[in-house]
Amino acid sequence: MTIELELQLASNAKTLPHPAQFRDWLGAVFSDYSEDAELTIRIVDEEEIQELNFKYRDKDKATNVLSFPTDSHHEFDLQLLGDIIICAPIVEKEAVEQDKELLAHWAHLVVHGVLHLLDYDHDSDTRAAIMESLETKILVELGFAPPYGEIYQYESSNG
Repeated sequence: MTIELELQLASNAKTLPHPAQFRDWLGAVFSDYSEDAELTIRIVDEEEIQELNFKYRDKDKATNVLSFPTDSHHEFDLQLLGDIIICAPIVEKEAVEQDKELLAHWAHLVVHGVLHLLDYDHDSDTRAAIMESLETKILVELGFAPPYGEIYQYESSNG
C-alpha cells in the first residue's frame, strides 16, 4: 500500500507540523488499508477556508477542517480520495481554548478529515460514535491523549 500525499502550504502560520508527521498520521489511518491511494492536504488561513465553507456548505464562517471526497474511487490504479483543507490559525486557537497539545490537535484534525474521505461521518449519533471511537483508537495508538477527553477502551490488534 502506498499513500501519495500532496501537501499544499497556503498559510502564513509559523508553527506547522513537519511533512513527515502528516505522513505518520496518514500511515496510522491507513494501516489496515490495502489499496494505493492519493489525497491532498491544504493548509490555509481563515479567509480561504471561510470562502470554501460558504461556497460548498453555505456557511459564511471559518472552520477548522473541510473534507472534499472525490467521486472517482476505483476508476484508476491509484484511488483518488479527495482533498482536506485545514485552517492553521483555527487549529492553533482551538488547541489553546481546549487546553490541548497543538501537535495532538493537528493530528486529530488530519485523522478526522481523512476519515471523512473514507466515508465516515458524524451526521447521526450512531455514526458519530463509530467515527469518534475510530479517531480515538488511531490517536491513542499514535501516542496522543483521547481527543474527546474520555478514556476509550478497545481491543488492540495485537491481541
